[in-house]
Amino acid sequence: MNRRRFLRGAGAGAASVAALATPALAQSQPEIRWRLTSSFPNTLDTIFGGAKSLSDTVKALTGGRFTIDVFPAGELVPGLAALDAVQDGTVEACHTAAYYYVGKDPTFAIGATIPFGLNARQQNAWLYQGGGNDLYNAFLADYGVIGVPGGNTGVQMGGWFRKEINSVADLDGLKMRIAGLAGRVLEPLGVVPQQLAGGDIYPALERGTIDATEWIGPYDDEKLGFYQVAPYYYYPAFWEGGLTVHFMFNKEQYEALPDEYKTALQTAAAAANTNMLAQYDVKNMSAIRSLVGKGVQLRPLPRDILNASYDSAMALYARLNEENPKWKAIYEPWSQFRSQTYEWFRVAEYSYDTYVYGQQAAGK
Repeated sequence: MNRRRFLRGAGAGAASVAALATPALAQSQPEIRWRLTSSFPNTLDTIFGGAKSLSDTVKALTGGRFTIDVFPAGELVPGLAALDAVQDGTVEACHTAAYYYVGKDPTFAIGATIPFGLNARQQNAWLYQGGGNDLYNAFLADYGVIGVPGGNTGVQMGGWFRKEINSVADLDGLKMRIAGLAGRVLEPLGVVPQQLAGGDIYPALERGTIDATEWIGPYDDEKLGFYQVAPYYYYPAFWEGGLTVHFMFNKEQYEALPDEYKTALQTAAAAANTNMLAQYDVKNMSAIRSLVGKGVQLRPLPRDILNASYDSAMALYARLNEENPKWKAIYEPWSQFRSQTYEWFRVAEYSYDTYVYGQQAAGK
């Protein structure tokens, strides 16, 4: 026997088997079609795009046998009803900011972001490696859903105001669209918080139904046109140091999936999470220059507002710890993680950032 010819033949045969095995493996899995409703309009390509990214990646990883149809806010259900639609089985999945549902339980906010919380890197560290995902999903199980990180906006801006604010006194009676627990933090300072979906904010601001709004940051805010009706743009959003946007899956539907499809979902969600933050970091740096060029008045939030808000937030968390066992079960380990990661970030990240940003600002 010619040994070389045999090996060549065996190699060709193995390649043929491998080529046949891949489609055969894909065909052995069921064809599944899900519907996903987003809490965001499709005009906001970056945050809405996280859901499209998940859909495209899952389809590619499963050879087209697991497809997810994505619907923008309002097409199937209102943006702020996305979680309810997953719970009741209207859709199998949603892409949403979990702090929209603090009316059900304030604990929803911890998985997304809470005032004076974690930045994007710290949030990812807590969720992926610090036990956060497990704690959060133990809470979400009571609602029949499973949550997976599916995007992060980074530190957001403090919002658009029709009139300049110079102190805590200027907040008295101010009607502001603000999400999550931030409204409860600002209420004792005189703010009247309003809950509005993204697509409803501009007309309310234009008509004067609200006096101020926060959304995300320069790129999305410019697209929504807030600068046309509210010239003062404040920073930073102390209530959103690193908002995690979640994919929520109907627990029963998710658990019925083949393991390969669950892996595809988890992989696609992690990719969407990383990609969204990178997109915002690139797009915001151009958009902030564009907005200033259009005459926007960029202002830091007054120090007394930050200080009063910090005290209000800590008092709120202490009350929730006493009143809400579900909150306490997540907040206490989260708070310990926050203290320890802040210690580490002050040593390296903060020291480095402070120096190089100062050098750049000095023109060096």
